[in-house]
Amino acid sequence: MSILLGGVVGWFASWVQRRLDDPPVQTTLSLLTPFAAYLAADKVGASGVLAVVTAGLYLGWKSPSIISARTRFQVYPVWQFFVFLLNGLIFILIGLQLPQVLDGLSGQSLLKLCLQAVVINFTLIFVRIAWVFRAKHLPVLRSNSEGLTQRADWRHTAIVAWTGMRGVDSMAAAMALPLTVSSGSAFPGRDLILFHTFAVVLVTLVFQGLSLPVLIRRLGVMDDGVFETEELSARAKTVRAALTRLNEYKGRSDDAILQRLRSEYETRMRDLESRASAHDHVSEPHKAPTYDQMLSEALLAERRMILQLRNEQVINDEVLRRIQRDLDLAELRLNKG
Repeated sequence: MSILLGGVVGWFASWVQRRLDDPPVQTTLSLLTPFAAYLAADKVGASGVLAVVTAGLYLGWKSPSIISARTRFQVYPVWQFFVFLLNGLIFILIGLQLPQVLDGLSGQSLLKLCLQAVVINFTLIFVRIAWVFRAKHLPVLRSNSEGLTQRADWRHTAIVAWTGMRGVDSMAAAMALPLTVSSGSAFPGRDLILFHTFAVVLVTLVFQGLSLPVLIRRLGVMDDGVFETEELSARAKTVRAALTRLNEYKGRSDDAILQRLRSEYETRMRDLESRASAHDHVSEPHKAPTYDQMLSEALLAERRMILQLRNEQVINDEVLRRIQRDLDLAELRLNKG
């Protein structure tokens, strides 16, 4: 029921988002959607956390095709801020509730509670490692562009297995337990559940999180450049698609405009081919230093000039902000590329 309700809320939110073109309204809607999913599931006695996760997965898959560029440009920074804020808030709530939880467990042996926490954490870590190594041999594996099956190196699998850390989601699910049952009595074992959830979060985040860099160094794992290879391939395909679309305008538009656009895309294609060629000849991801460095210096010169013009009162602050925004976007594209 939780998954069904989350899917319905996610579908309805995407249906509404597709028909809007107002970034502030869409940002507000995106912030209200998780609450709608949670409250709908909670109303019928289902898991609000599962409903929120389901709605989030659905919208995360659909949002690239239903949200406009100018909306994404405003929504994503807002969400980054809220994620950071909520992560901090949930851990503050953990700290505030922990003394009450410990008071509720005052009749139990602290040594017994700690031993239980050790057993639970060991079980979770062991099951995670066993499952990840077993899943490595499942027939549903990632395939490369030639359709050949790729099996991960055992060292990479070990790192993935060790990253089974628990955090805000686990605490949110535990804290969502009701304080009382329908009869009015206290929810049985709620304090114990919260204590062990806190212990799991503490051990996995602190112990596994801090030991992860050490594990990576000990295993000698280096970046294999797969991410950059995929990115370069995807960028090249998008440029080819754009050139194919521009070819359809031959004879139907101004040749000078068409040639200018083709020239820009062909320049991008040559740069991508240069990066791909350089990447094939080195052991780690490589960026084209000449192009990036020259463009970075050119953008820096533009920034200095508009600041000089503003300081000399040749342009006003509004013109400065408009030009600066274009330069910011160009710098972001450079850093992402």
